[in-house]
Amino acid sequence: MKKAIIIALALVAFQVNAQERKKDFKKGERKERMEMMKDLTPEEFATLQTKRMTLELDLTEKQQEQMQAIHLEEAQLRKAQMEERQKLKDSDDAEKPSKDEMVKRMNDRLDHQIEVKQKVKNILNAEQFEKWEESKAKHKDKRGKRKMMKKEHNRD
Repeated sequence: MKKAIIIALALVAFQVNAQERKKDFKKGERKERMEMMKDLTPEEFATLQTKRMTLELDLTEKQQEQMQAIHLEEAQLRKAQMEERQKLKDSDDAEKPSKDEMVKRMNDRLDHQIEVKQKVKNILNAEQFEKWEESKAKHKDKRGKRKMMKKEHNRD
């Protein structure tokens, strides 16, 4: 009986250890992907996004061209914002934005998201738009779960 318990405990310990290594591997892999994505130009990033969207939604040539323009605009804006944040982070007198500045940034971001959503709605047909919204919601859920897991991990 003791041998059976010892063997069971050893198997459980081995399984837990294997799962932790798998998580560490994924985390490292994700960091590498993030670094690679940072090095992409806005044009390259827009092309990749458009191709993914074409595969997912079966876009026509005209839709691909229109979405490419939107993705390029988004990528350029994102790159400029990243550079601005990096400059603020690197400067010696970096301080947290005030409440009013934060509210303004959030409003600007939400206004921009509404504008982009309207543009996309004008390009895609109803079925494609519904599928696009579902995929965006699924992606948002994944990000939320990752953040929750990260918070739980930091508390331990």
